[in-house]
Amino acid sequence: MLITVSGPPGSGKSTNAVQLADALGLGHVSGGDIFREMAAERDMTPVEFNEFAEEDPQIDRDLDRRLREIAVERDDVVLESRLAGWLAADHADFRFWFDAPLGVRAERIAERESKPVDRARTETKRREVSERKRYLEYYNIDIEDLSIYDAAYNTARWGPERFLDVLVATVEAYDADDDEGKAPVEGVVYDF
Repeated sequence: MLITVSGPPGSGKSTNAVQLADALGLGHVSGGDIFREMAAERDMTPVEFNEFAEEDPQIDRDLDRRLREIAVERDDVVLESRLAGWLAADHADFRFWFDAPLGVRAERIAERESKPVDRARTETKRREVSERKRYLEYYNIDIEDLSIYDAAYNTARWGPERFLDVLVATVEAYDADDDEGKAPVEGVVYDF
C-alpha cells in the first residue's frame, strides 16, 4: 500500500504521516526532512532555501525526482510532502490532503522552530507563494487544486490521537470491491 500525505507547512503532515505509518506498519518517507537536510547542507533556513530554489530549479527537481521514484518503486510506505499526491499520481492507493487555518499552522511552526508566531506566519505566507509559483512553472501543478485527493482534512478540528483514529478508520474502511475509481492525475509534466 502506498499512501500520500500532502498539505501546506504546519498542517500536521509529518506528525500524522509518522503516526499513520506506525499504526499501519508501513515505512515513512518525508520530503520535508529531505528538503530541510538540503537547506542545512547549504547553511540556509527552509525559507531562504525556498527562495534560493526559485533561482535554481534543479533543487526542486532533484527532490521531486527522488520522491517520484519512491512512489513508483516502493509499496508499503507513507510518502509525505507538499506534492506527494501529485508526484505519486496513480501509484498511490490513498492520497490525503491536510490543512489548518493559517493562524493554527503559524503557531505550530513557531513552536516547532522556536520563533515568534508573527514571524512564522509571514515566512509561511512567503513560502506558500514561492512554492505555488514554482510548482505551476515546473510541473503544471496547481497546488490549490484538491480534486486529486481522496480525502481532505482540517487537522485543527481533532486532537492528534483522535485524528489518527480518523485516518486509520478511513484506510481500514477501504474495500476494493466498492471502489468506483480514484481521481486521475492529469496534465502534470514530470520534467526532472
